[in-house]
Amino acid sequence: MINDWTVTFLVYRQKGQEPGHFDTFKVEVNPDEYVLDAVERIWSFHDRSLTFAHACHHSTCGACGMRVNGVEKLTCITPIRSVTTNGGTVKLEPMRNFPVVSDLVVDLGVMFRRMESVGHRPVLPLADEPAPTPAKPPRPEDLETIRLADCIECGLCISACPVATTTPAYLGPAVLAGAQQHGLDGNRPLLALVDCKDGLWRCHSVFECSSVCPSNVDPARRIMDLRKQVLRARILRFFGRD
Repeated sequence: MINDWTVTFLVYRQKGQEPGHFDTFKVEVNPDEYVLDAVERIWSFHDRSLTFAHACHHSTCGACGMRVNGVEKLTCITPIRSVTTNGGTVKLEPMRNFPVVSDLVVDLGVMFRRMESVGHRPVLPLADEPAPTPAKPPRPEDLETIRLADCIECGLCISACPVATTTPAYLGPAVLAGAQQHGLDGNRPLLALVDCKDGLWRCHSVFECSSVCPSNVDPARRIMDLRKQVLRARILRFFGRD
């Protein structure tokens, strides 16, 4: 098309234990397409060995998260014109703070397990675990109690978190936001889990997690609220009212 742009994509590549590097692809794109469309075009017409994750194409599944020009984004809702210009360059990298599986795909297993530890049930079972077969379909009200409202479990908040980069044991914003969703009243195990050096007090309140969240979960605000809950629980315990 006459209005197409030519954009250079620098794509991070890593297979197995080999050192990571960047491959360069010049791609004809419509500026109103999304970054994920360009990634699919690279796979279709330039390199079928490129590995990336995608599913829904409308910001529901969270699978296509990656770093675009150094910023965590869902590529299925990131217009190309918002990250480059005609003749420009787009740098694509896997999310930080997760092990790279292959190219742009990372292993989110640690995040899912930690979210389960605070009572949050992931949307999908982990790859090495069989899918549970419920005796009967869950009621909508039950689902609301085991999910963090609006969270699509994309991992962008953890990738953007500078604390997660320096402290791998840090629970992370998505996990702490899940704990805030459940509340601490009468839940001593959950209180002990979050009220520790690698829990909510490790957060430096830089709000990077909230700035990249595509679902308006606002994990930073939730962590601040969780601190209030912990302080309240401490005061109640001091007066013997817990």
